[in-house]
Amino acid sequence: MVLSRLDIHRRNRGERTLVTLAGDIGPATTPLLRAALERCLLDGVTVIDIDLSTVGSCDARGLDVFLSASRRAGRVHASLLLHHPCAQISRLLADTGSAPLLLAAPASPVPPALSGDLTATGTRVPEDPARPSDQPVLKDGIRLRRLTRWQAEDMREDIADLAAESVAGTPGKAYHRRGDFLGRLAAGAHHRGFALLVAETTVLVGCAFGFPVGPGRSGCRGFGGTLQESIQRLTSCARFVVLTQVVAHQHAQHHDIARRLQRRLLSDLHSSLGVVLLHPADRAGQTVFSSWGWQNMGVLVGLPGPVTPCVLILRTEPLSPAGR
Repeated sequence: MVLSRLDIHRRNRGERTLVTLAGDIGPATTPLLRAALERCLLDGVTVIDIDLSTVGSCDARGLDVFLSASRRAGRVHASLLLHHPCAQISRLLADTGSAPLLLAAPASPVPPALSGDLTATGTRVPEDPARPSDQPVLKDGIRLRRLTRWQAEDMREDIADLAAESVAGTPGKAYHRRGDFLGRLAAGAHHRGFALLVAETTVLVGCAFGFPVGPGRSGCRGFGGTLQESIQRLTSCARFVVLTQVVAHQHAQHHDIARRLQRRLLSDLHSSLGVVLLHPADRAGQTVFSSWGWQNMGVLVGLPGPVTPCVLILRTEPLSPAGR
């Protein structure tokens, strides 16, 4: 019995990478292919070009690996493109209706392979010894992205999944239920100027959303201007951003993710002051926000509603483009 062989070569160019395959894609080699594509996504690659010029055949399992990696890439607005498939692979793509999902357009040639730039040769792509294989890149590989209302609607279930795992600054256990969180997200989205940011590698690792408040804005809907007046008395600032929610994945570096999200949201909404209103009994949320640099100003009386909230503020300097 002759075992099939698949050589995998990878060359990086910024956030784009070229993966050149040589051999056959079958039961013995699909695990290697799957691992190589997962590594590309974990490294924060946004475009994965796969050169099939020297691939002799691909079975249904191999096609499933490509489709699965393509779906995962699409969730973080990355892409996977197949180039130069042989006749057998072309027929497989056509018969399964996968060609429009995976094949690169003829006008998008695969980048040329330069042997001196190959990061790996042979059947396995070596791992970075400085990072465990199951950990995503959270410094250079993490992406902050502002969603439109339509994008937020499309990703609402994913955001709720993240919130169910790790929610910071919620008024009691009720908001840990997905339905309540989704209701809070929907309510926030009705405010004028509402903005939602996500932090992602190959999966969501954080999100933050809120809305601006200031003279002439209706963003303070339901408060009748009382919140703006109260915050102005406390801070001498008439314009600020109410952060409705900050969610950060439970990871060793989740504090950095949360800080980046908060600063980016304030910068995008052209404000240097953030405001968070928490339930006074939410000691855990107050502790978390304090660890992120927020200042606890105590309870804020005079606002409508059954509970007198605790208010925390965050002052920031304008965020430079390099820090965004």
